Amino acid sequence: MTRPVVLVVEDDRETARLLGELFSERGYRVVTAASGPDGIRLAHAEQPDLVLLDLMLPFKSGDEVLRAVRTESDVPVIVISARQTTRSKIDLLQLGADDYLTKPFDVDELVARCEATMRRTRHGAGLRTVHRVGELELDETARTASIGGAGLALTATEFGLLTVLMRGPRLVHPKPSLYQQVWGRSAGYEEHTVNAHMHNLRRKLRDAGGEDPIRTVWGIGYTLKES
Repeated sequence: MTRPVVLVVEDDRETARLLGELFSERGYRVVTAASGPDGIRLAHAEQPDLVLLDLMLPFKSGDEVLRAVRTESDVPVIVISARQTTRSKIDLLQLGADDYLTKPFDVDELVARCEATMRRTRHGAGLRTVHRVGELELDETARTASIGGAGLALTATEFGLLTVLMRGPRLVHPKPSLYQQVWGRSAGYEEHTVNAHMHNLRRKLRDAGGEDPIRTVWGIGYTLKES
């Protein structure tokens, strides 16, 4: 069986070594990059299953690496950074990061977040599960989505959010519930994380030429309009 690949883009040798050992012990094949250009090159060459990305990198910043990766892949990207402001987190999430962890990080929390993110990207087995709501179509098994026949290039997190909404159209989904279902945990709920990813999802629906069927229920969460 082919081992899943984790790409660690981190210029601090000690942190890169720690992450390498942490995921190697759990059965992953780990590849590392110590600069922004190397991170972009290896993301293209290795087609990893997960990317752990620092922001302060030589030659190209983590922000630039994330932009480059998102032009060709929906691979889950977890940012690990010393930046602690809410604005920084929102900016990275809107660029397409799936999650954000602040240094110094707790090892158990990092592993839990990575595993939750990886679960959202795995293809289902067995019968094909397809949801259709208005112009929207989502295939959980093939992990594809479209609106008005136009394909949607969604990150794993955006796909997870849309899946929850399409499983329960007309229902109002509170933000803490979305966080628990999509991120796989209830502790550490961050409203701005849900908002940022939902913003990206809705923008992509509009950019694809369809009508954005997601509605904000102020003070509570989101719902999906059926027609």
